[in-house]
Amino acid sequence: MSILSILGINNLTCISAQSKIISRKQFIGDTMKKIKQLVLASVLVLFTSAVFAETKMRITLQLPLKAHLGQNLLVFKKELEKRSDIKVEIYDSAQLYKDKEVPQAVGSGAIEAGVASLTRFAGTNPEVDVFYLPFLFDSEKKIRKATESGSKIRQVLDPAISKTGAVPLYYQAYGSAVMLSNGTPMNTPAAFKNKKIRVFGKTLGAFVSSLGAKPALISGSEQYLAYQRGTVDAGMTGVSGVKSRKLYQVMDTLTVTNHGDIEFVLVANQKWLNSLTMKQRKAVTEASKVAEKAVRDDMSGIEARAYKEAKDNGMKIVKLSGAELKALKKASSSVITDYIKRTGGKGGVGDKLVTAAKKL
Repeated sequence: MSILSILGINNLTCISAQSKIISRKQFIGDTMKKIKQLVLASVLVLFTSAVFAETKMRITLQLPLKAHLGQNLLVFKKELEKRSDIKVEIYDSAQLYKDKEVPQAVGSGAIEAGVASLTRFAGTNPEVDVFYLPFLFDSEKKIRKATESGSKIRQVLDPAISKTGAVPLYYQAYGSAVMLSNGTPMNTPAAFKNKKIRVFGKTLGAFVSSLGAKPALISGSEQYLAYQRGTVDAGMTGVSGVKSRKLYQVMDTLTVTNHGDIEFVLVANQKWLNSLTMKQRKAVTEASKVAEKAVRDDMSGIEARAYKEAKDNGMKIVKLSGAELKALKKASSSVITDYIKRTGGKGGVGDKLVTAAKKL
């Protein structure tokens, strides 16, 4: 079909109401006017479609949705969709990216947002591993103060992480690190010696190394098989992971060392955030605050339920005595010294973070 047919013009001449022949010049003018109208109408349709296009926020998570971090993302989704037109899609169980891949995926804009263990940013920002320094955050009160928005700790960490293109929205509490083993509890430096132990970060690897063990960096989604196959002799995780991943099926002893605070963080791509309207960005901020408080407030209950399930499924729960705790602290003290050295030395960023943590 020709453009003339579309415009309702069948001949090169048109007949006026008085049956006079319109000049070729007038015909061309009328034709161009209709073409302009057609173009403007098309532009209007495209503009209207863009205005009403749905804003999507895909979030990748390595843990299953039933895990408490997955349930917390559902809180975030509900709160954000209630406040805005942003549609949240959660891809759990590492469907899209493994934990170690999240910083690059989000930072590059391959996906709008993702949840990763804080230590995954240590490659470019080693100071983030302050939470994994042995026994530095030894109370719930200290952890809450350190992780709250605007704390002296986060005033340093959040801007550093943001330089990767992945902006922290809020921290997700995962609980304290514990040790898993078969038969022998991990309650003394001697228990660690010459064992191959699953870890999930460089500083946590340094912790087991200081006790004479050999660290093996294994992602959370792969640790069940590692324990089942005997790839490692022991491992560390958060107690909530024992429940969500059913690790009590492959390990029979849980030692409550609480040697590190495990923090995950929901990060969003900087360019995606910048593309949002002011109203949408405000909604993201508000939803983040609600979700962060929800998971932090429920952490003690989450851990209590996880310990109960582990015990109900046959795990032996071993708590450290005062003497055992003192011995592990002393044997691993070099980890803090080394951390300070590789984050600027005395007076550097790591030294300041350790000092701030001790004052909490």
